[in-house]
Amino acid sequence: MPVKIRLQRHGKKGKPFYWVVAADARAKRDGKFLEKLGIYNPNTNPATIELNFDSAVKWLQNGAQPTDTAKAILSYKGVLLKHHLLGGVRKGALTEEQAVEKFNIWVSEKEQAIADKVGGIDKVKADARAAALKAEKEVNDKRAAEAAAALLPETPEGESAEQEVEAVEAAGEPEQVVEAAEVTPEAPAKEEDKA
Repeated sequence: MPVKIRLQRHGKKGKPFYWVVAADARAKRDGKFLEKLGIYNPNTNPATIELNFDSAVKWLQNGAQPTDTAKAILSYKGVLLKHHLLGGVRKGALTEEQAVEKFNIWVSEKEQAIADKVGGIDKVKADARAAALKAEKEVNDKRAAEAAAALLPETPEGESAEQEVEAVEAAGEPEQVVEAAEVTPEAPAKEEDKA
């Protein structure tokens, strides 16, 4: 019976996740399988991959052939490297200790590369958030300046807005000036009505 290590699709439309399974090559894609080896979720960044490492190596040693995508996943997690090193140990090219040491060095480098990628993604998100905040602050400052300019009374051509503000402040509080302006036009109007 030819055995394949392949992906079995699960999830909903537009949000797939996969089981990594060892299955008979003649079985349907989502049908009967011999053993579930792990999961692969491409919806996260970086993709989530969980594998039963020993079972995957056992199936490879027994002659199971991975599909292209499954081969990439197994390579990413180091299953193919472990299988290769164990083949070297069987042939006498390496000792068990040398194989374990080489594998551990590879695993530590891989974990560092993944950590750097995650850190880079977090940095990009933080930079984008800071840029959006800066743009929003500029828009708010511009709106505040326009609102302040709209509240200032129009100035004659010879005066600047700052001179007019200083003149108003020298005269007293702006509320008192407005009240005085309102009172003076009403007083002459009442006198005219009496006459």
